[in-house]
Amino acid sequence: GRLTVKNSFFHGMTEPLRTTSTTFDIAAWAAANQISVGTNSADAKLADPFNLSLPNPRPQTGSPVLGYAKYDDARVNNFFFTKVGYAGAFGPSGDWTCPWAKFAGPGCLPSNQEVIVSGAITSNTTWTADKTYVLQGFVYVKNCATLTIQPGTVIKGDKATKGALIVTRCSKINAEGTEGQPIVFGTTDPNPSYGSWGGIILLGKAPTNALFQGTPGVGEIEGGVNNAAGDGLYGGTDAADNSGILKYVRIEYPGIAFAQNNEINGLTMGGVGSGTTIDHVQVSFCGDDSYEWFGGTVNCKHLIAYRGLDDDFDADFGYSGNVQYAISVRDPLVADVSGSNGFEIDNDATGSNTAPKTKPTFSNVTIVGPTGSIAPDYRRAAHLRRNSEPGIFNSLFVGSYPVGLFIDGDATAQNALDGKLEVKNCVFAGQAELLRKATTNVTFDIAAWFAAQSTANQTFTTSDDAKLVDPFNLDDPNAAVLYNSPAYGKASFSAPRLQGSFFTPGEEIGAFETGNDWTCPWAVWSGGPNTACNVGTEEFENTVAAIKLFPTVTNGRATLQLTLSQKSDLNVRIFDLKGQFFGSPISQLLSEGEYTFDIETANLAPGFYLVQIEAGAAAKTMKMVVVR
Repeated sequence: GRLTVKNSFFHGMTEPLRTTSTTFDIAAWAAANQISVGTNSADAKLADPFNLSLPNPRPQTGSPVLGYAKYDDARVNNFFFTKVGYAGAFGPSGDWTCPWAKFAGPGCLPSNQEVIVSGAITSNTTWTADKTYVLQGFVYVKNCATLTIQPGTVIKGDKATKGALIVTRCSKINAEGTEGQPIVFGTTDPNPSYGSWGGIILLGKAPTNALFQGTPGVGEIEGGVNNAAGDGLYGGTDAADNSGILKYVRIEYPGIAFAQNNEINGLTMGGVGSGTTIDHVQVSFCGDDSYEWFGGTVNCKHLIAYRGLDDDFDADFGYSGNVQYAISVRDPLVADVSGSNGFEIDNDATGSNTAPKTKPTFSNVTIVGPTGSIAPDYRRAAHLRRNSEPGIFNSLFVGSYPVGLFIDGDATAQNALDGKLEVKNCVFAGQAELLRKATTNVTFDIAAWFAAQSTANQTFTTSDDAKLVDPFNLDDPNAAVLYNSPAYGKASFSAPRLQGSFFTPGEEIGAFETGNDWTCPWAVWSGGPNTACNVGTEEFENTVAAIKLFPTVTNGRATLQLTLSQKSDLNVRIFDLKGQFFGSPISQLLSEGEYTFDIETANLAPGFYLVQIEAGAAAKTMKMVVVR
């Protein structure tokens, strides 16, 4: 196990495997380590690898190297290696040799073939990663068709024709990327900015409180996409409706305005049902709201709203789904004339009692608002209004919004008093006015309600009081909590709205559990892909039967005790929260059994550290605080 070759291809050699050992079965070893062998180079299905003038080793559609990479081995499961979904130096798109490398022939690899898409997709269709798809005008997936998009595929919206993708009721999108090969929706605009194309609109048949031409429960989605065929309508009676999958998807520079107050958002969800999967989605530089839910019951996890123009998370018309792990990061100089908020939540446009009520449940959200000199159109970190009944739990709000939490309207205030609107285990830090109400209800004391012991909320006058790593770095934000943060270890999942299988209990308030940066490596910031992170593997308990690191707050030495279930290479590495490496105090091959090690910390500066324990192919990250 000290010489490792895994998840690799040896094709085209007369003898792909050879050993001089008489006791080593190299074929069995290769099979166990997912080493693919063959005598035909063409089996790898690369574009043009043997062209000496300008080699093109990118895998083509159907290549076995796509999806073959793994990073479960301890030697590559660390922050240095960018986790991609393919074996070899290249994916199906991109050329990191261009323009600095020089081959016998001039130039760079040919770009992917562009496919123009317009009108309607009416039958099951697959888009592949070896092509780039350009959306011209409104492109509808309809007639109950399914659009499947392969990992690594690039789709571009045309600015001039307001390109957008609309998945109509009954139809589906299956866009399931991977950490290493996310699906990217971008723009043809050579100088992209806010609203360089439309965006993605999902329309389903789940319940809403909208009204369209006298029909209750049906709405017309914003953006001017509806037509005589009703392709822009949403809503129905099927709470479990399935509009497909969006997973490991980036949506960049969307949010074009069809008309004033009638814009396409980054990701618009109208009547989308709980059978739909929305997980690991990033919306960047959106010209309107990054995410908006118009009714529906869809559940979402791992959402990023990055440097949007208007609101980050907007819910209305009866949305009642769940959202966990979400972060927004704002540019202090960019806000919308309509007033930009972190959360904006309404029941409907008039604040009526029409059912179903807007009552989404959010947990573990971090709102990183503007800081410093900010645009005058910024409004509130959380604006809860128009008779809505949201629940916001275990969430963190930092930045210089003029107002932190705003409970707006008599009906909304009464919902708070009645326990239908909940804000619990939340931290507001840095807003000029931390709490505000607008109601004639004299019995509603927002400060007393917010500070009630059962809610365990906290307020602080400055953003620094929240003690996050580096949240306001627009090029490479890091909103992880420090060990002395008021959000550290303060999460609670005892509320009835957090029960059930969707919400994952954790320790920290905010979007990130310590040592788990779920934005890595698929998300992209202004400074580039986020690749500096430390993650663990689910197989750890199969290798390590018991483990204990103590004391977790130390001034000179910590002790690591563990029990190995099998013979393993044990490697222990120490990092800070920014991924800086501080040494490997333990690195040795051990047999099955119990072990105790001392970890010296006297040479470490006071602060918060991550101890990454790797046993064979499994890894686990634990916390350690050094004090003096």
